[in-house]
Parts: sequence; structure tokens; C-alpha cells
Amino acid sequence: MLKAVASTCLQSRFHVATTSFNPHLRRSTESNSPLLRVLGSVYRPNCSNSRSPYFFRRFFCSDSSEGSDPVAESGAEAKRIEREGEDADSKSSAAIVPTVFKPEDCLTVLALPLLHRPLFPGFYMPIYVKDPKLLAALVESRKRQAPFAGAFLVKEEPGTDSRIVSGSDAEKNIYELKGKELLDRLHDVGTLAQITSIQGDQVVLIGHRRIRISELVDEDPLTVTIDHLKEKPYDRDDDIMKATSFEVISTLKEVLKTSSLWRDHVQTYTQHIGDFNYPRLADFGAAISGANKFQCQEVIEELDVYKRLKLSLELLKKELEISKIQEAIAKAIEEKISGEQRRYLLNEQLKAIKKELGLETDDKTALSAKFRERLESKKEKCPPHVLQVIEEELTKLQLLEASSSEFNVTRNYLDWLTALPWGIYSDENFDVLRAEKILDEDHYGLTDVKERILEFIAVGKLRGTSQGKIICLSGPPGVGKTSIGRSIARALSRKFYRFSVGGLSDVAEIKGHRRTYIGAMPGKMVQCLKNVETANPLVLIDEIDKLGRGHAGDPASAMLELLDPEQNANFLDHYLDVPIDLSKVLFVCTANVVDTIPSPLLDRMEIISIAGYITDEKMHIARDYLEKSTREACGIKPEEVEVTDAALLSLIENYCREAGVRNLQKQIEKIYRKIALQLVRRRAQNNPPVTEAQNGEPIQLNAESHCVLTETSTGEGTRDGGESKPDEIENSLDQATTSEVTLESENIKSNDIETVDKVLVDMNNLTDFVGKPVFHAERIYDQTPVGVVMGLAWTAMGGSTLYIETTLVEQAEGKGALHVTGQLGDVMKESSQIAHTLARAILLEKDPANPFFANTRLHLHVPSGATPKDGPSAGCTMITSLLSLATNKPVRKDLAMTGEVTLTGKILPIGGVKEKTIAARRGEVKTIIFPSANRRDFDELAANVKEGLEVHFVDDYNQIYNLAFSDNEKTKE
Repeated sequence: MLKAVASTCLQSRFHVATTSFNPHLRRSTESNSPLLRVLGSVYRPNCSNSRSPYFFRRFFCSDSSEGSDPVAESGAEAKRIEREGEDADSKSSAAIVPTVFKPEDCLTVLALPLLHRPLFPGFYMPIYVKDPKLLAALVESRKRQAPFAGAFLVKEEPGTDSRIVSGSDAEKNIYELKGKELLDRLHDVGTLAQITSIQGDQVVLIGHRRIRISELVDEDPLTVTIDHLKEKPYDRDDDIMKATSFEVISTLKEVLKTSSLWRDHVQTYTQHIGDFNYPRLADFGAAISGANKFQCQEVIEELDVYKRLKLSLELLKKELEISKIQEAIAKAIEEKISGEQRRYLLNEQLKAIKKELGLETDDKTALSAKFRERLESKKEKCPPHVLQVIEEELTKLQLLEASSSEFNVTRNYLDWLTALPWGIYSDENFDVLRAEKILDEDHYGLTDVKERILEFIAVGKLRGTSQGKIICLSGPPGVGKTSIGRSIARALSRKFYRFSVGGLSDVAEIKGHRRTYIGAMPGKMVQCLKNVETANPLVLIDEIDKLGRGHAGDPASAMLELLDPEQNANFLDHYLDVPIDLSKVLFVCTANVVDTIPSPLLDRMEIISIAGYITDEKMHIARDYLEKSTREACGIKPEEVEVTDAALLSLIENYCREAGVRNLQKQIEKIYRKIALQLVRRRAQNNPPVTEAQNGEPIQLNAESHCVLTETSTGEGTRDGGESKPDEIENSLDQATTSEVTLESENIKSNDIETVDKVLVDMNNLTDFVGKPVFHAERIYDQTPVGVVMGLAWTAMGGSTLYIETTLVEQAEGKGALHVTGQLGDVMKESSQIAHTLARAILLEKDPANPFFANTRLHLHVPSGATPKDGPSAGCTMITSLLSLATNKPVRKDLAMTGEVTLTGKILPIGGVKEKTIAARRGEVKTIIFPSANRRDFDELAANVKEGLEVHFVDDYNQIYNLAFSDNEKTKE
């Protein structure tokens, strides 16, 4: 069998088909089939119809992504390719006697892999052959006048997606395969292709008929034996097949209307519609469609003509839908582009017309005019160096293109430069009496703060001008630091601007960004000046003690230039890059704790401490400020509610013990919200909603009628369908005989009377509005036991009382030790050790025979244990607690003390005198012991804070010992 196949192949290679390439000999073999006449015109370049080769080259050639497309070639180029093929054929056949060779005689062919698309019969396809052996075999085959090869589509590689793998990767994988591996990757059904020309590695093929691979002959290059396939028999006159073919033709005509890409193909088809049969029509429709290669392969493999027509029709319908979508997209884009172009042209024409008439200038001229007009009003007051920079930037703006990025940077820079209030100052009001009235209206108490502001105004009055200062208001939250800043601005008639620096970690927020950065902006101070439009506003810098520090620099250091009176006259913002005078700006800073403010920054501020409010001050603030504003915010009239002084006092002492009044305001708001709900409910009960009677007319039900209708539902007055009359309701009420109805009506009438009365909030019903008390009395002990002493502490929320307790753990010879608890910091732990040492020395001096500390293990505790405590002011309290236990003497019950002690018994000064004094008053303490160095701080306190207190100032602990235990000794005597 192999010998027979080889001999057949050898004969076919040397068997020259003269008639297939000789026009005169071929005419005798042509049949009268119209399809063959159409195909025959491809091989007759010298026939009378010179247009046929050109049209059918375009008509029968399918697209290829591998190289040049013969469809795009001109008619002359197509003729040139044919002439070259005929010349090569004539040269190769000169030495051999030509014989007849038909395509069906070719039984062994070279297998050509097609990567992108199968070759349809009657269509051209250029391919690139990268394998040198395969290319040499193709050239040799063409020289031997057997220019046929098998074109087979490559299968998809297992485990890959054709949508992801690139064409170059697929080509590389195919070229690496040889023999059996390559054969397994090829589809069995392909096309017998004639080699029309070979130029370099480009081979142009034209399809003839369908073939199927039967056996492998040679592996390199891949050579296979083939079987020629024929269509299954079909009935030409079958109505369904005719209808299907007509639908294919109709679809092609529709495509002509929607897609210009197919116009040449369809025009050629309509010219030769009579020359087509059903199989060729199906191939033609599938070949020119944009279907993928696997769908086209289905058409190649289909031998049933009717099924092939249906497949081709399906592909054409899909292509038609795609063409319609493409047309719609193109139309929409064209309309959009044409509309925008038309609008652009009209705008340009309008600009040109206005410019000719002098009605409008171009953008750059208009911008320059706007900037100059903005600068005109402040040109006399503007510093010369700023004017010079503005003129330079205006000149630069005229030279730049409007579309360049530098143009936008320059425009924004000029916008900021010309918008700042250069040399513009607001008129200040130096009326001290007016300022004092405004400060008293807004805040109660705070005498030292108000006095400092009045001093500032008085100096400005005498000088005729005010110089900017830096005031730092420090104190716990809720004492009114921010609102004081607003009041100062109102008293001075200055513009007010506030910005918070809490958590700020970027220096650019203060100093601005460089102009070269994208989205660059000036710093907060430049933004402030632009907003307030004056160069002497009051700037409130909130939460300055919470400045952050990040990767973008240290904002606290950048604030130095802003707040330093010696530097802020020439403050330099990174964005503007010109000096700005901030010397007339009044800076007011707020902080909860000044300890966290960096020392260089704190040195430039004038600290005004706001310690907090005592109960009396909170009462005035609640009555005169908080209650009034809350009542107005809730929409309640003054005659509708009454809050007694006892209720407010209980609210302050049992619910709101913080230093400020923010929590007090929240509780008052809570009370008034509940009062508002009560008032609305009562009004709803007195004015029930409108209902509808049976005839559809609305009736109004008050409390009495509602009672009657519910209890006398069997009465005729509620069922007659008419409107209820007051007389009828009274009659029905008289007819009610049960005591329950009478009692209910009386209760409702009494409720109606109560709605006229005020809502009273007093001690008895306060818990109904704000719940149970949060705090209890700070005094844990009515009579202070042995080893317990009350101390005074300062916190960021104000002052508080603090008990220090000492107890005996065990007592034995040489067991003297001290154990400390209460979550104490390092400073208080050291104070406890100092107190233990000093207490032993004092006990040895007072009672030499008492070995208490040497033989006793002690435990010192500072409640509460969950609260961290630290500070240098608990030494004297700890010593007193230890000595009280050692001498078995309790201290005075109304005594509280504070102060740090040295090893020699000296008392050191402490801080937070006002806060600790307020805490002592809150704890009902009558006697306080302070270090002598704090006498000045106590004397500066307001009279109402010091009222009723017995204060002792001491230098040595022996004085404290005498004060703490003197009354007890007198009592014993």
C-alpha cells in the first residue's frame, strides 16, 4: 500500500497538467456550469472581461492577520502575481512534456498549519512559512508543476484560552512541533490549496476543495495522504433550501446598507449572483463573515449543504447585528464630535466678533485686567516688593500659552497674591466700657481673663494702635476657652478666624506647599487673611497642646515663626514666597495642658489659666446662659417651665462635678427635651386627631367626647351618621350612670386643667428627667479613721480630693517595710519612700521609745486603684497618714492638705491652687494646708472661692503635725 501511495505521489509530482494552466487547452475541459465559468475567469488573465480577475481576487480572498492581504491589492498587482506564476510554470515545464493534471489526482500533500482562520474553497490566503524545510518543499513542489498543499486549521492547545494567549506565543508553539505532535494539533478536515506564488517566506494559497487527513507519510516536513470530500447530495429545487439561500442573499444586501467594509464583496456578488450554487454561496457567506476560526471550521467540516447554509446564515446574521451596533456607535460618536466641533467653531467666531467690536478680550487679557482691577484698590498700601512680584507674574502670564500647565500655576499664584488684604486693617474699638460689657454678657466670672483683655485694649487706646499679642488660654475642657476668643474678637471689633491644630502633623498646613507641587495650597494663615479680608484679625489656634509630629516635619517648630513677635512681621509662606506682615494679628491659643507644649513655643505665649468653676459660678452660668439658650433652642416658652434652684444645685453637685460646664449643658438639654415631649403629649391629648363620621364629614374629638364615645358606644348619638354636636355629647354624658365613666371624665378634665400649668422640675422629680445621681459625696468618712488623710490633687479635668490610707499588715521584730498600691507613678512612689523615711525620723523625735516603723510592715494605698496617679504634691499627706497610724491618732475630719516634702521636712510649693481649692469646697472641707510659697497664688483667687475656708501656710512639716493632731489632743485632754 505504501508503495502504491508513493508511486502515485511520484507520478503526481512529475505529471504536468498542461490543460489546467493552458487557457486554450482548458476551454475544452470546461463544463457549462456557471460556477465553473466564474472560477475559470480567475485563470484567464487575457480574457475579454479584464475586470473579473480583480474583482474575484477581492471577492474570494479572506482576511489574514499574518501579513499583507491580497484583498487590498490592486488589479494590476493581482495580474503581476499571476504572470510571475505562469512564467515560473513555463520555465519549469520547458524540459518536461506536459501531461494533464487534475486536483483530484493529488493524493499526497504537504500539511500547512493555519493559525488564525481556515481557508475556504475559492478564496485566496497569504501565509508565512517559518520552517525552512517546509518552504523548500513547497518551492520544489511548485517547480514540478504539482503546486498543491493541504491547509489545515490548528486546534487550540489543551489547557489554554485563545483569548489570553497571544498570536506570537501560538506561532512559536506550533513551529516547535514536528511530525506526529504537529499532526495531532491539526484539524482532520481542511482545504486543498493551490500555491499561486512564493515570495520569500510568504506563500499565497487559493482553496480548491475540502479534504480529510487519512495517514501520515513523512514527519519533516509533515506530509499526509488525503481523501477528497464531496458534498452530500441535495435537491436544487427544494423550497426550504431556496428560501435559506434567498435569506443569505437578503442578509448580504442588508449588510451593504449598514457596513461599507463589505460593499465591494457584495457588489461583486450581486453582479455574478447567477453563477453561484448553494455550496459556494454557503462558503462565501461564512468566509466574509467576522466569525472566529472555530465557527468557520464548523462550516468547513459540514458536508450537508442545507446545514452549511444554515451555519453560514447564522454567522451572517451575527455579523449584521454587529454592523448595526457599529453603525449606531459611529453615529453617536459622530454626532457628539460634530456637535462639539460646531459649538467650538461658533464660540471661536463669537470671540472673534466680540474682539473686533471691542466687547470682549481674550482670556489672558481678561485675566490680567481682572488681577489689575483687584489690586487697584490696595495698590497704595501694598508693599513694593509684592507689587514687583505681581508685575513680573502678569508679564509672564501674557507670554504663556493658555493650554500649558505653567499658565494655570501662574494664574492661581496671581489669584492668591491679589486676593490678600495687603495693608488693609479693620477699625478697632478701644472702648473699654463697651468691651467689659460684652465680656460680661458672654461669660460669667473669669475675672483674670477679662482683666487681661481690658489691659490689652487700654494699651491700644493710649498708643492709638494695637500690637499683635499671643495669649494662651489653658484649662480643662468645657470652661469656655474657645468662646472667650469669640468674645474678645467682638469686643475689639476684629474679624474672627479659628483653626484647630490638634493632630496636625504636616508643616505645609502652616507654611504652605511649594508652587511646583500638584494641588499646592498656601498655609492656614494665608487662607485666613483671604477669608477675613483684613490684616489684623483675631486668630484662634485651638488645641495647640495636641500638635502632632509626622514624616512631613515638626509643626510645633514651624509655629515659632508664626507666633514669634520678632519674626511674624516677615512671615514667609512657601507658596507665596513673599514676606507677609502678621505683627498686627492677635493670636489666641487654647490648650488643656501646657506641659505638652514645646518650651520654645510656650516661651512666646502669655499663659492665662482658667481653672474651672465653683458651684456658685456654675449656678449663675446655668441660670443666665445655659438654661436660656437651651429653652430657646427647644422652642419652649418661659411661662411653660420652671426649674428650681434646688434642682439645678442637685444637678451640679450630683451629676456634673467636672471643672467645665459642657456636661452641665448636656444635662440641661436632656431635661428640656423631656419637657418638650411632655408638652407635646399633653397638647395631643387636649386636641385629639380629626376623625371621619359615617357620612365622610370630619368631626373633632376632645377628651370628654372621647370618653363618652368609648364608654357609651351603644348610644344613638354615635351611630346616626351625622356630625356629633356638643349638646348631644352633654346629653350622653348625663345619661351615663356608672361611676367609672364619671371618674374617667373627671380625670380627663383635671388633665386639661394641668396643661395650663407650668412643668415644674425640682428635687423630687429630677431623677425622672436625668436618671439617678452619678456622683455621691466625695467624703468617704464622716469621721476620719486612724491612718487616713484627705489630700488634694490636680487633674486635666480640674481638681479633686484624694484619700491616702495606711494600714498595718504584720508586726514583729525587724519587720519594718512599706508596700504601696493605687497605680502610682514614679514620682509618687518616690514620695512614699521619702514619707516613710521622714515619718520614722519624726516619730523618733516625738516618741523615742516607739519602735513602730522598725517592727511593722505597712501597706499604703491611694484609692481608687483604677485611676493612674502621679505628681509631686502628696508627700506631706503620706507622712501624716503614716504618723496617724504610728501614733494611733486620727486627723481632723475637716482637714485637707497638699505639698511635697524633702528629707529634711521642708514643704515645697505645688501647682493648681485654684483647682485644689475648688475641690476642697466641693468636698465640704473647712481647713486647708498649703505651702507658704503658694500664698500669692491663693491671694489672687476670687473672694467667693476663698469664702468660708481656713487656710494655713506652712514651711516645715512640724507645723502640719501640730495642725493635724492638735484638736484631737485637746479633745483627749
